Amino acid sequence: MLTERQKRILWAICEDYIESAEPVGSRSVSKKDDVGFSAATVRNEMADLEEMGFLEQPHTSAGRIPSQQGYRFYVDHLLTPQIWGDEEIHAIHNLFQKDTTHIEQAIEHTSELLSQLTNYTSVVIGPKLQDHRLRHLQMIPLTEHSAVLIIVTDLGHVNQQRVLLPEGMSISVMERLVNLLNKRLQGISLSKLRLVVERDLADELTRYVAEYGSMVFLLDQMLAPQPESRIYTSGTTKMLDQPEFRDLHKMKSLLDLLDGKNQSIIQLLNSSPSSGVQVKIGNEISIEGANHISFIIASFSLDSESIGAIGVLGPTRMEYAKVIGLMDVISKDISKRLTEFYEK
Repeated sequence: MLTERQKRILWAICEDYIESAEPVGSRSVSKKDDVGFSAATVRNEMADLEEMGFLEQPHTSAGRIPSQQGYRFYVDHLLTPQIWGDEEIHAIHNLFQKDTTHIEQAIEHTSELLSQLTNYTSVVIGPKLQDHRLRHLQMIPLTEHSAVLIIVTDLGHVNQQRVLLPEGMSISVMERLVNLLNKRLQGISLSKLRLVVERDLADELTRYVAEYGSMVFLLDQMLAPQPESRIYTSGTTKMLDQPEFRDLHKMKSLLDLLDGKNQSIIQLLNSSPSSGVQVKIGNEISIEGANHISFIIASFSLDSESIGAIGVLGPTRMEYAKVIGLMDVISKDISKRLTEFYEK
């Protein structure tokens, strides 16, 4: 257990290094008003903190920098999340007021906003499309043998796909099918549409649509599993401004992590707690090559159910107090925004 003096010195070193990116010496710590100890005392305590694993000494400097263990203690016990003022929160609200016609736009705006306000890389994942509920189906004929199927969900997502029509299907039959499905499937999650049709609508479809046998192929196309929700990333190039990422090897590991085919980032976002902000530092991310990265994650919800997550990636020398405070504000704001979409 650290003494109060050691806590104060560790806090000062973390704050100084986060701001300057330069190893911190005992003299500069002793000059801080919030410390009030002599350089000799600070030097001795820094040596003890290094021995306990809270500090590290780069080979080229006599100063110290926080270790991952030091950052963990700083985040858990020493920092105070930044309180965003009314003026700043109002500015955040205004950025959310951009014209948005569906949920993807709101999520994309969130990603841009996070990167803009933190100067780090932001990652946002929205609700899984299979968890959306059907609001409306529409079928628009293209040719004698094909049509465009439009699926609108409760959260404003619009998905279009081309479907092939059974031989000889008339426009009136197609309209009857769509009307019946709209009547009986509205409010059903996309993942359960096929089950509900097979379980509850087969007899009714047979009565109302004479060509039911040839329609099975069309229904299979209409009710096929929808693609997973997209990941929105902003500010990747901002990381080049961080001294740590001037190392090409470190920058490559970050870009690999953000690769759209990399499932690791999705797993990390999906592991976010249902409430509050989670901070993963270096090796806690459990991904090869991520030991120099920190990831701060918060979920957003609809009707008290977590449906997505926002994340900020940065160096372990991240402005934790600023980002944690911001994530708390924005996660609540996007939850509110989603509720507004749902109520429309």
